[in-house]
Amino acid sequence: MESQNLKQRFRDDPGITNTTISNEKAYNNEINRASRREERMAMAKRGLRSLAIAVSFPLFLTLLNIYLFGSGHSYGALAKPFWFPPLWLIHITCLASSFVMGLSAWLVWAEGGFHLRPTALSLYLAQLGLSLAWLPIVFWMGASWVGLVVLLAVFGALVGCSRDFREVNPIAGDLVKPCLAWAAFLAILNLKLVFL
Repeated sequence: MESQNLKQRFRDDPGITNTTISNEKAYNNEINRASRREERMAMAKRGLRSLAIAVSFPLFLTLLNIYLFGSGHSYGALAKPFWFPPLWLIHITCLASSFVMGLSAWLVWAEGGFHLRPTALSLYLAQLGLSLAWLPIVFWMGASWVGLVVLLAVFGALVGCSRDFREVNPIAGDLVKPCLAWAAFLAILNLKLVFL
């Protein structure tokens, strides 16, 4: 019965036993877990940084646009129907729309959607630029007809964004819907401004 007392030999080294190997494996697993945790934290930090940029860039442009062109003295002096929102509410809702569109675009970017569907990026940038152009056209220059055409183009770009974003990330496509509703409301408001 001498075979029951024998230990398995590895690599012809009598000092290495099963216990020694299992300790080394546990140590290596712990190191691997720690490095994977660090990699995930680094990836999360990069994701948060890109999210902050994707949301703050359109917000900054919208704030700058409101600061430079959003006084709307003529809008305040108009005899408007009761359902016309005050100018500050229009500005806040435009900021919220910029935030939501930035978040939606980030979700598409995070999924790699701008590489898969390059038209989605073009549509997003078009709606951003047209949205920024609408405020000075209507409230600073007083060109309501031109503003109405710009808003119809914004609405079309948002419809395209919704369609393209939904194919990449359904949540991103759904986030565009409130912006579509806001653009439709602004188009109705702008149409009423034409006839005032």
